[in-house]
Amino acid sequence: MKNRIHIYITSMVLLFLVGCTSTKTVVSSGEVTNLSTKNIIKNHYRNSLKFKTIRGKLKVNFDDGKMQDNFTLSLRMEKDKAIWISAKLSFVKIYMTPNEVKFYSKLDNTYFVGDFKLISKFIGTELDFEKVQNLLIGDALFNLKKEKFDSEVVDKTYALIPKEDFELFKRLFFLDAFHFKVKKQQLAQKQEQRLLTIEYPTYQEITGQAFPKNVEIKAEELNKTTKIEVEYRKVTFNEKVRFPFKIPSGYTEIKI
Repeated sequence: MKNRIHIYITSMVLLFLVGCTSTKTVVSSGEVTNLSTKNIIKNHYRNSLKFKTIRGKLKVNFDDGKMQDNFTLSLRMEKDKAIWISAKLSFVKIYMTPNEVKFYSKLDNTYFVGDFKLISKFIGTELDFEKVQNLLIGDALFNLKKEKFDSEVVDKTYALIPKEDFELFKRLFFLDAFHFKVKKQQLAQKQEQRLLTIEYPTYQEITGQAFPKNVEIKAEELNKTTKIEVEYRKVTFNEKVRFPFKIPSGYTEIKI
């Protein structure tokens, strides 16, 4: 039982960095256009997902070298306001707003109410609501318009390398050369020997927009590697959504 709790919580934390009537895979093909760094970044934000709400299912495969599991999660989002994820039968439920993170687990009768420090601790970098939202929809975690980058073409992607990076960790961004969504983004902490890689192998077209079909998250630290593969299913935009969340009485609060 405790192993199952660990898998649920770790998966949800790493996802937070993560039916349509018909969808089709977005295929990136053709010659890559030689663009300036400024235009690459402009196109990324020009093609940013436009939505009011998102509803869908997440099929999750988890593997940390010791434990393996797979399960389905329900996802609901309201742009810039709320992210809600629930496991089957509401065994584990998470509700996030720009100011607060809350979750509870029926598996061990515990709950947490606080801010993004818990998620940031797991990931190894400061996160907020906007970064979590960006991770789930295939946008860059950090605001690319606020920094200066060098760029080059790598395997039909535009690689963006910060001209001045943070002291504690280094970043790399790879944007698809055709729809300009994120193909891969990496955060590396050399001193702590940590590397977080978030990849988007395939995108699907929903209402004329590119939206992730698969997300692969790999967290490496010393001799431990945790891999999470996510497949989006039955995704719809702009439906009316609710975010039911009530911590059951008698649960024990998790203190961070």
